[in-house]
Amino acid sequence: MNTMQNHKIGAKDGMPAGDDNKPERIIELTSDLAALTRDKITAIRAITSRTKILALNALIEANRAGEAGRGFAVVAGEVKSVSGEIELISNTLESELSQRVEGLQRLGGNLVDHMRGDRLVDLALNAVELIDRNLYERTCDVRWWATDSAVVDCAVDPSATACAYAAKRLGVILSAYTVYLDLWIADMNGKVIANGRPDAYNVKGADVSREAWFRDALNTATGDDYAVADIAASPQLGNKPVATYSAAIREGGEARGKVLGVLGIHFDWGPQAEAIVKGVRLTPEEAENTRVLLLDNRFRVIASSDGKGILSETLRLNTGSARSGHYRDDSGGRVGFALTPGYETYAGLGWYGCIVQRT
Repeated sequence: MNTMQNHKIGAKDGMPAGDDNKPERIIELTSDLAALTRDKITAIRAITSRTKILALNALIEANRAGEAGRGFAVVAGEVKSVSGEIELISNTLESELSQRVEGLQRLGGNLVDHMRGDRLVDLALNAVELIDRNLYERTCDVRWWATDSAVVDCAVDPSATACAYAAKRLGVILSAYTVYLDLWIADMNGKVIANGRPDAYNVKGADVSREAWFRDALNTATGDDYAVADIAASPQLGNKPVATYSAAIREGGEARGKVLGVLGIHFDWGPQAEAIVKGVRLTPEEAENTRVLLLDNRFRVIASSDGKGILSETLRLNTGSARSGHYRDDSGGRVGFALTPGYETYAGLGWYGCIVQRT
């Protein structure tokens, strides 16, 4: 893979443009129903109150009329009785409807929150899957290039001629695979004997014997195995963050050949990871208060859409031992996360995709 494409993650998950299709519309309609119910009950009570007053006035006038007003008094009394029944019905209606509307509002709120949370989980999963698919290719690259004849010959006989040719060969690879900062060949003692960009990075002769990627590669069982180091800023590569993958260089390029040295390939982590986290498709409204993150297995921020906290911040992610999920944090913000499922033969490094939305 030459370059990482700037994917827009979650295109099909983008929220519909029309406001009527937004999940929040459920809550809005429920609130409208509640307001309409209150208005109509208030109107009924107003009419009932007026009817009662009319009935009272009619009874007063009927009493004044004496025997002649007796029939009218009966009608007035019935009107008053009906008004009372209507008032009782309106009170009961208000009580029962209010309870049901409140329940509907809670249900709608929970439904919307769940839908929003599930969407964040999907976007987080897409983000971590995409980076792992890319890193899977890095594991293939390092194992393949460790069998290159120029690389093997350099490890067998690190003469000036062999090292120069290997460096040239690595340079050719780098010209085609632009996602790498540099490729290094180290001997059995951890001394760098050739690299692909000697003009940019003067690392020949550097000691990498204490680097985890070097030690772990030396201890691999076969040429089918590889090693990988945590994302870290590399002083030899201009303090740029790198993901280093490595494999043992073996005699004859054979899978079970004698180990002769180590090939380390330094993936240019910064721009590649940035393309992932900034490629998550969010609505303009969401983008203003949303942070897209990639976290390592210790919840350390290794990529962030706002560019903050990279390699220095550790997120307090509450997974509850779940592989994926969403929850509200202490500030009321919504957090969605997903553990990498790996890709093909690449099991992943226990990283998480994570999206934090502030309310």
